[in-house]
Amino acid sequence: MDAHDEETDANHERYQALVRELCEVLDIPDAETVLQRRELEYETFSVMLMHVANDPGALYVQFDYGVTTAGRTLSILRLMLESNVLVYAQDQAQLGLDPDTGSTQLIVRVPMTDDIDGPWLADTLKHYAEHGRYWRDHLLQSPDEMFEAISSGDYLWLRA
Repeated sequence: MDAHDEETDANHERYQALVRELCEVLDIPDAETVLQRRELEYETFSVMLMHVANDPGALYVQFDYGVTTAGRTLSILRLMLESNVLVYAQDQAQLGLDPDTGSTQLIVRVPMTDDIDGPWLADTLKHYAEHGRYWRDHLLQSPDEMFEAISSGDYLWLRA
């Protein structure tokens, strides 16, 4: 085993430890199932917890915020672009639209540094669940006039 393989193994072990800590904080009794499926349910959102080979020092958290109302895709894409530039870039997060399902997705890159732990990840899930509730409850099904607010700077619902 070379140094690269050892580093990869150490990063994967760190990922597994973080997921177990998160499950403990969230009172999820079966962390092994979460690790196996790489998915959990948090405040009605499906959340994927991924560790990928081409970025071994990071954990990726992906929220499914829900399906865009028919005919709204262009408006949602514009709002996503503005949100990605104005808000989410600072968090290493990006909003997107799954082309197969029409579902709004938020993916957050979390560097697995020493200061990241289960409580920190739980706070992160809580933070982005708030965003998801707003996206789901207001933006994905709202009238077009609602979308003018972000370009005017009126996006107080997004907290940094």
